[in-house]
Amino acid sequence: MSVRVQAWGVIAAVLAGSDPAQAATRQRLSDRLDENPGVPERALLEHLLESRQQDSIGSGTPDTARVPFPRDAMPPQLLERLDAIRSLSRISALLENQMLMTAFQPIYGLASKGVVGVEALSRFVSDDGAGAELWFAEAASVGLGANLEFSALGSAAAAAANLPPHLYVSLNVSPTSCIDPRLPELFDHIELPVSRIVLELTEGIPDDEYPHFVSAITPLRERGLRIAIDDSHSGAGALSRMVHLRPDFIKLGRDIISGVDSDSTQQALAACMVDFAEQIGTVLVAEGVETREELQVLTDLGVSAGQGYLLGRPSVRPQDWAAWNTAKDPDGLIRQLSEAENVGHGSPGAADKH
Repeated sequence: MSVRVQAWGVIAAVLAGSDPAQAATRQRLSDRLDENPGVPERALLEHLLESRQQDSIGSGTPDTARVPFPRDAMPPQLLERLDAIRSLSRISALLENQMLMTAFQPIYGLASKGVVGVEALSRFVSDDGAGAELWFAEAASVGLGANLEFSALGSAAAAAANLPPHLYVSLNVSPTSCIDPRLPELFDHIELPVSRIVLELTEGIPDDEYPHFVSAITPLRERGLRIAIDDSHSGAGALSRMVHLRPDFIKLGRDIISGVDSDSTQQALAACMVDFAEQIGTVLVAEGVETREELQVLTDLGVSAGQGYLLGRPSVRPQDWAAWNTAKDPDGLIRQLSEAENVGHGSPGAADKH
């Protein structure tokens, strides 16, 4: 059965209804049919989008719209197109209304016992509580991934004005967006100095994009921009690629940090990464530090910096950011760690990279 025939079936079922409460819905659908003669599938899709917009206006919340048809009555092709339209509407409304804010998580210098930088993490204002990675994935699925990334970058750059001026700011970005001409334009129009910005790549660089990435990022690095890569995103896992790129920061994830205090293999791997980072002149940052034992071993191994719930939770409060302006002596840090342990453990997952 063709999509057109199935669309006619859905439309006929709606128009045959007799519920007075749905009279306006039936009239709108009839109007769309008049505007799209002979193309019922287009009429149906336009009607569904209009219904969503009407519901959004009435509720004041763009996520509360409901499709007035049972999904199991629709053909798969229409459902796929409908889901794409709904996602496009959600992401467009989010961008238009700037429904995101920035949280910063502190990054500690393990030798200095003080905050040396922060990672910017996006937090979205929505009723469904979806995590940042889901929003970015949905935006990418409808061709708005870069738009959302640049909106998040702009939000983070603006919020960074309230940070202590000595901190660097790590901004999560995909390699593809690094090639986008909007990136240097963004840096030309924000107050945050390029020398304080670290671009943290959220994924590996595809082989076919690598030359373009290097060409795009080199002029920005010459202006003082720094880049960070995750140990699991070294460009197809090749250390030679990492050596060629010479990132300013390498971030070790929980797959290495977890159990580093009790697992000799994990310790050996972390020690190798410390040596590798020293050889290429890169700062090594341990992510997801959750226990004092892990922190002690990482410090003893010579890891440069640490990040995790033990050392500081992400915060959207400028009052918390201001406190990162004060260096902590060893006793002060120990007291803070004890307080953090009393609150409880748990760090953001690896997917929380925005």
